[in-house]
Amino acid sequence: MNRAAPMKQRGVPLSSVMPREEQSDGFIDLDRLLAVVVRRARLVAAFVVLFIALGVVYLLFATPYYTSMTQILLDENLSKFAEEEPAPANSQLLDMQIASAVEILKSGELALRVVDKLNLSENDTILNPPQSPVAIVKGWVKTATGLFSGGPDLTDDEMRNGRRQKAAALLQQSLLVERVSRSSVVSVAFRSSDPVLAATITRAYANAYLTDQLNANFEATERASVWLQERLADLQQRSQTAALEVERFRSENGLTAARGELMSEQQLADLNSQLIVAQADTATASARYNQYQSIIDQGPENAVNNATISPKEGDNSVIRDLRTRYIAVGKREREVTQDFGEDHPQAVSLRAEHADIGRQIYQELQQLTASYKNEYEVARSREASLRKSIQGIAGKNSEASKSLVQLRELEQKAAALKTLYESYLGRYEQATQQQSFPIAKARVISQAGVPVSPSSPKKTMALALSAVLGLMAGGAYAAFLEFRERTFRVEDDVRSILGQRSLGYVPLIGSRPKKKAQLVRAHFGSERRPDDPADGTMPFQRLSRIVLDAPRSTFAETFRNAKLACDQMLPGSESRVIAIASALPDEGKSIAAANFAALLAGSGKRTLLIDADIRKPGLTSMITPAPRSGLVEVLTGEATWPAGIKVDQRSKLAILPAGGGASDQRHQSNELLASPAMANLIENARNSFDYVVVDLAALAPVVDGKAFAPLADGILFVVEWGRTPSRLVRDLLNSEPLISSKVLGVILNKTDMNELGKYSDFGGAEKYRHRYGKYYIEHAENTAA
Repeated sequence: MNRAAPMKQRGVPLSSVMPREEQSDGFIDLDRLLAVVVRRARLVAAFVVLFIALGVVYLLFATPYYTSMTQILLDENLSKFAEEEPAPANSQLLDMQIASAVEILKSGELALRVVDKLNLSENDTILNPPQSPVAIVKGWVKTATGLFSGGPDLTDDEMRNGRRQKAAALLQQSLLVERVSRSSVVSVAFRSSDPVLAATITRAYANAYLTDQLNANFEATERASVWLQERLADLQQRSQTAALEVERFRSENGLTAARGELMSEQQLADLNSQLIVAQADTATASARYNQYQSIIDQGPENAVNNATISPKEGDNSVIRDLRTRYIAVGKREREVTQDFGEDHPQAVSLRAEHADIGRQIYQELQQLTASYKNEYEVARSREASLRKSIQGIAGKNSEASKSLVQLRELEQKAAALKTLYESYLGRYEQATQQQSFPIAKARVISQAGVPVSPSSPKKTMALALSAVLGLMAGGAYAAFLEFRERTFRVEDDVRSILGQRSLGYVPLIGSRPKKKAQLVRAHFGSERRPDDPADGTMPFQRLSRIVLDAPRSTFAETFRNAKLACDQMLPGSESRVIAIASALPDEGKSIAAANFAALLAGSGKRTLLIDADIRKPGLTSMITPAPRSGLVEVLTGEATWPAGIKVDQRSKLAILPAGGGASDQRHQSNELLASPAMANLIENARNSFDYVVVDLAALAPVVDGKAFAPLADGILFVVEWGRTPSRLVRDLLNSEPLISSKVLGVILNKTDMNELGKYSDFGGAEKYRHRYGKYYIEHAENTAA
């Protein structure tokens, strides 16, 4: 008994294969991204439509709100006539003032004033505004919880105050206050379901703010005036007391003052001035006396010859005249002597006259020296007298120094109190004038009008936002689906994930659950046969012979590719045992096995189709009437295998069903498939048929297919398109090297051909399947079933 030897691994080793999503180099694949957008466009569009519909529903049931707005200008120039020296303006101070104005307008105190002014505590529109569904649910919950917790009993005043506080809080919630750009303008807007009420409250807010500013100025000025008045009275009394204390201390200590100074100080200053003059006079007299005394000390002759008399001296005209005569006589005497000799009488007479004039000059010099000496003595005496007087007065001032220090302290205190009193008096007068100046530093530049159209909800914005949200939600859901995509979609997935050969796509026949489209009409015509079910689906018997009904279809072409793979990868074999396997149940392997076997039989090959899925015999259910014996009876020895074979008269396909005992739980299906009887059956089938096609049970849930794997020459692996997890198949083949080594290729079954191109990247073969139409005829031939 010959068994097929395990085949060597074909294709890329599974251990070296990485999923396509793991082979990314880290950059954005624009082709794949575009493919995702195309194939998920309908889903995203559905979300957009859904959200737009929700937006329309919201607009139909939403309460319209109206917004009224006024603008207030904060202008410091309005009060410039009331202020003597306005404060210098700068950007930081202006920003602080505007921010303060915004907070005042938002304050609860101003809201309470508006509530009291308009009596809004009794206004039902304010106290009970239209509520959103969420707010209604919260109110129900609060009411339900309040039933179990009894609140305190409130008096009428407390309830009235509570409504007042509630109205103020609701006003603050609907109020919008903001600065207009970088200007000094503050906009005040109020939102309400009643347009007239919105305008009324907005105007009331503006008036309340202006009134608040006037009242704040008046109250602040009034408080300042009262305080200043009290301080003025106190300062006046203290200033008078300090002034009287200065005068009393001055009189008690004899500190008489004139022109703001003490008398002793004035006398001392005058004596010092006189002493300076006296010292100068003494120095001058001393210099003059010493000069003439030095001339006298030279003797009569030298004094007369060397005397130099300044013309600035006193009355010295006599000396000058004498000296002139003295010089003239001396000159004449020298001339006579030179001409007539020294003994000439005239020369003698002139010499005697010259000596007499010299004596007179000397006498005059002596008299001037004595006169200057007297002047020197007088000046020195006057200087000594002034020094004595200054010492006496200075002694008196030193005795009064302590009293003078106390006097200065008292005077400083009195002067400070007087200055402070005068300053406060000026501020008091200024505050009194400003108190009656009725001008605020703000004015309304835009009156609040009654809005004619609602400000919310904004229909265009709501619909646009709904569309954007729908686009985002649809995109997020589409991205979620893409990230969850772990199935086989294109042939490249088979090659990259499994490292196996892809044999092609088998189109979806019939319709999946919860699918509207009947794809069978797209591929095999819309005509019905009398034996077709009433729901429009194709009967199971017809599904098993599609390759014969539509021999030039994509469906048949895939199985021809599978046959070609068997012939190429199993050369030289007289008889081939081909197993049809899948990872999970309901992937269509039984239909694939039936059509593959039908294709082989239709090509003239002797073909046997064995339903080895004993636990779920799908092929057996195709045979009518139901067979009474089959594979189970053959393996258990209850029947011979030729007796259980059924032959399809059209394709001449021999079928060995699972048998009538397939559901008998007494037999272990895996033991039957791995038994010598099964090996003997396959050996006998090899001798009688060219191809033996075996439909195996799903590999993941049961071990039946693994038990039969050693008897197969090759395995065609069927994977359901878009349903079978790729990791499951990869792990299954990696864990079963024997099965993996015998896989001839993978068939992507139940492929939605209309959606296939959306999963392919640009340049992929799936993108060009619409151009294959000239080679395929997808409609079934009108032949009898």
